[in-house]
Amino acid sequence: MRIIKYLFLLFLLSLVALTIYIATQKGNFTVKSSKVINSPKATVFGYVNDYKNWQKFSSWIISDKDIKLSYSPTTTGNGSTLAWEGNSDIGNIETIYTKGNDSIVQKMEYNGTSSDVFLSFKDTVGGTKVTWKSVGKMDFMLKVNSFFSGGTQNKLSKVYDKCLANLDKTLDFENTTFNVKINGIVQKLETFYLKESFTSKISNITRNANVVFPKIITFCKQNNIPMNGRPFIIYHTYDTINDLTKVSFCIPIKEQIFTSEGSEILAGKLVAFEALKTSLTGNYTYKNKALAKTTEYTTNKHILTGTTFSHLEIFTIGKNESLSPSKWLTDIYFPIKPKVIPKPYRKVVRDSTVTAPAPATHKSQEESEF
Repeated sequence: MRIIKYLFLLFLLSLVALTIYIATQKGNFTVKSSKVINSPKATVFGYVNDYKNWQKFSSWIISDKDIKLSYSPTTTGNGSTLAWEGNSDIGNIETIYTKGNDSIVQKMEYNGTSSDVFLSFKDTVGGTKVTWKSVGKMDFMLKVNSFFSGGTQNKLSKVYDKCLANLDKTLDFENTTFNVKINGIVQKLETFYLKESFTSKISNITRNANVVFPKIITFCKQNNIPMNGRPFIIYHTYDTINDLTKVSFCIPIKEQIFTSEGSEILAGKLVAFEALKTSLTGNYTYKNKALAKTTEYTTNKHILTGTTFSHLEIFTIGKNESLSPSKWLTDIYFPIKPKVIPKPYRKVVRDSTVTAPAPATHKSQEESEF
């Protein structure tokens, strides 16, 4: 019995000593993991910057089938948030700062422990090098967990390594699967819309769309204006050499309205027109493939497009409808030059001279504002 008491006392003293040892360890930690992702930098940044995509590659979300996720109204950029509550994990993350296609800074709470998270994206051979870094301070329970699991560095590095591997695998499929289809000549119907127009770099279109479309949608809701279809973009000019375009971001509405003078958001009307329609199924980053295939088609078929404006893009299926970029659908319309309908020649014999009127160009009753 005395031996048992001594053993129990020894165990108790060892436990106290271990507790003191763990409690006095430095709580600061830095974890960093890197991987080359086989996708373009802009594509990787855009995918990670949207919290709706995290359930596709975050290992702690994927491993818990019962986990509940909640998002902020805007899931991309500064101020966006993601919160989760699972069987064993609870936490949230907020984007504090982003630098386009370059870096993301976040604040993370994970099971009661706070950390600053830094994601960087750099072009490299084979794709994009993504570095995921976390800097924080452990509470006592995390110190205990870290001690028995080989250290915070070891545990979190495995989590980040797995996340980056999932990201590479997901993007490799989602962002390399696309299809371009030339649908032929169609009639585009008349459309009323609200727009915001300005000159933009072509390379910044996606970033601008993420800002402008929500602003116009909010304007519609605040003013009880019924929307009537999918967002679309009108490219009035398209200068690939200088990477510039005069563009209008548009939300279709049911009835024509008039906005106040000086407002950033203006009303417009798209008159019905004949167009060549091309459909891109897959990530929007393959838009240039769709434009190139359309150019080849119009050249072979001797079709003249872009007479009133360059082209129009409708986001028929986007990230709000599907988390899989391989399922996104962008319909592109290229306005066709109106056909010239000559009047029939009529011989008029007068003083032995035959005259004929010049061919007349057919005009629609209502000209397009573009």
